[in-house]
Parts: sequence; structure tokens; C-alpha cells
Amino acid sequence: MAVRKLKPVTPGQRHMIISAFDDITSTVPEKSLIQPLKKTGGRNADGKRTMRYRGGGHKRMYRIIDFMRNKDGVPGTVKTIEYDPNRSARIALVVYEDGEKRYIIAPNGLQVGQKILSGSNVPPEVGNSLPLGDLPMGTVVHNIELKPGKGAAMARSAGSYAQIIAREGKYATLKLPSGETRLVLTSCRATVGSVSNADHNLEKSGKAGRSRNLGRRPRTRGVAMNPIDHPMGGGEGKASGGHPRSRKGVPAKGYKTRDKKKYSSKYIVERRKK
Repeated sequence: MAVRKLKPVTPGQRHMIISAFDDITSTVPEKSLIQPLKKTGGRNADGKRTMRYRGGGHKRMYRIIDFMRNKDGVPGTVKTIEYDPNRSARIALVVYEDGEKRYIIAPNGLQVGQKILSGSNVPPEVGNSLPLGDLPMGTVVHNIELKPGKGAAMARSAGSYAQIIAREGKYATLKLPSGETRLVLTSCRATVGSVSNADHNLEKSGKAGRSRNLGRRPRTRGVAMNPIDHPMGGGEGKASGGHPRSRKGVPAKGYKTRDKKKYSSKYIVERRKK
């Protein structure tokens, strides 16, 4: 998985860096595993805009991903590695021996034709899904559950992974992508390996139109607004804007917004780096 820097044939291509897509083996999704995806334009059920600078974008179909990995003891064969417009990682189409097909998040190094398994007492190889209690110390994992049987919640985006650094009693200690160290039940499942498309962070859109295709609208800076519209607005000429803060007045750059009484605080051994 690499990136491709385009030649500056046009102004929009001068700074554009895109994925090489050399790992993609199929461009047609599995029809039984897609469903329509309705766009919100940043609006809630009442039609009120709750998220600014969203709207438009290319039409998409949602790929139904198996985050549970609960097909225990049935070997599956990787049929294709595909692009998913709804996430930064690649996805893999797995065909199980009983004929069922499922999409999974493709880990780095997964090859077409490779066999994968899920369940307890499964070898800790790339693509296999096991409970954290069955994995060796130091194993790199992704697609980690927070509640047994609920499905993967952590380390799902491109290039992300966590590492098992300790285990005591019914809890395993994981070092997460953010740098946070956290306790997770050993009965929770995780998939061996890191997520594919690790070079995703090197990509550059190169032009505004590419952001519009992704559903992002132009963002207006707070200092360019009037005082009634933003705490940083107003002033004569190009005023600095004062202390950086959101439109609601919440300070940015270091101000902690996490609830001190949050239930999950007792599971966090060490907070993420600033």
C-alpha cells in the first residue's frame, strides 16, 4: 500500500497525493452486502442543522461490515480486497465454507486466498479474531470490543492498532492508538494485526473539489465573522480574534471537556498524551 504523487499537469494536481490503490483486487462490491446510505447534510431528525459545513458529496452505498466476528470454528477464505468509500481502511470479502459471505476490515498483510478463523483456541495469526485472554503478550491487535459480543469499537481506522502490554485477572491492559492505556475485559474479542492502508495520513486532496466530493463544504473561520456570529468575530481590519474558542464559547487548545464522573474513567490507567 503506497501513495502516488501526481505530476502538476493542472493546478489541482500540483499538491495532490492520492492512494495508489495497488492493493485493490475488485471494484464491484458484493450485492448482498450493500444497502442504501442516506445523506443528512448535517441535519437531525427535526431538520435542524446540528453540524456545520457538511452537505453534497458523491452518492454512496453502505457496505455491511462484520464487526462481531462471531462465526466461530468455520474457516473463511479471503476472496477480494476492496475500497470502501465510508471508511479510511480497506475491506475484505470473506467467503466461509458454509457459503456465507461477510465483509471484514482488512488488516495489513492480508492476501487474497488466505484462510482466516475466529473463536477461542485459534492460532494468533493476522486476520484471526480471538478473545484478548487467548492472545500472547505484546500482540498487535485491532477491531477491539469494549463489551463482549457487542462488536468492535476501537482501532478500526486506517493504520491504527493497539498492543497488549499486561494481563491480570479478568482484565487485559491495552496501549491504544491515542497513547491511552486502558483496561479491557479478557473476554472481549480483537483481531490480530494492524489495520490496512497505513499511508492514508499522507494523502492530500490538492483541491477544494475533492473535499466537496467527500461531502465537506467550505469552512468559514471564526475571525472572519461578525461578533454576533462567533466569539472570535469582529474588530477593525484583520483582528486576531482573542482566545481560540468554539462558536459556543468553549475554549480550544488544551481545555479539557471530559466529564470527571464518566463511568469509563475507572478503566483508564493512563490518559492519552496532550
